[in-house]
Order: sequence, then structure tokens, then C-alpha cells
Amino acid sequence: MDIKNAQIIVDNWIKEHGVRYFNELTNMAQLTEEVGEVARIIARRYGEQSEKESDKGKDLGEELADVVFVVLCLANQTGIDLQEAFDKKMDVKTKRDHNRHHNNTKLK
Repeated sequence: MDIKNAQIIVDNWIKEHGVRYFNELTNMAQLTEEVGEVARIIARRYGEQSEKESDKGKDLGEELADVVFVVLCLANQTGIDLQEAFDKKMDVKTKRDHNRHHNNTKLK
């Protein structure tokens, strides 16, 4: 599935199940909350903090999907074609960063 179709799927879900989009500020707060949940799992599972028993059952993929869902909501409600924006960003990053990363001695 591409990003454009994901935006359509989310929009349809909102219309069928969600009644309406939360306002942009509420969705931004939700995004922050979801990113925090991802950070907690990564910090405890892959970082130096020990993982609490209550965190061991948390699914990183599910939390990342929550982040994607809210990002798609924000794109929809602000009129952003995220597929187009992502494609442009990848083009910029490819042109700007190819040699930079290949020449970075820290990455060798």
C-alpha cells in the first residue's frame, strides 16, 4: 500500500467509525503521546534502561502504526498529499545526503 491509499483508508475509517477528525491541536497532542510510547519501548528494550515487566508485552510495531495513523490524520485534515511530500523529501535527501553519508568516516 502506498501513502496516498493509506490516507484514503484513514479518511474512510474516520468517516465510518470516528465521526470526525479531532482538531489539529488535539491530533498533535496525540502524536506526541504516541511518539512517547515508541520512545519508552525503544529506551527500555534497546537502550540502557531496564525494561519494566509491564512494558515487556508492548508491541513496537503497533505503537509505530499509531504514530503513522495520527500523521495520516494530520495530513488529511490539513490538505497535505503526503505521498507527494514524501517523494519530494526522498529526492531532496538522495541528492543532498548520498555523498555526505558515504564520506562520513563515523559510518564506516
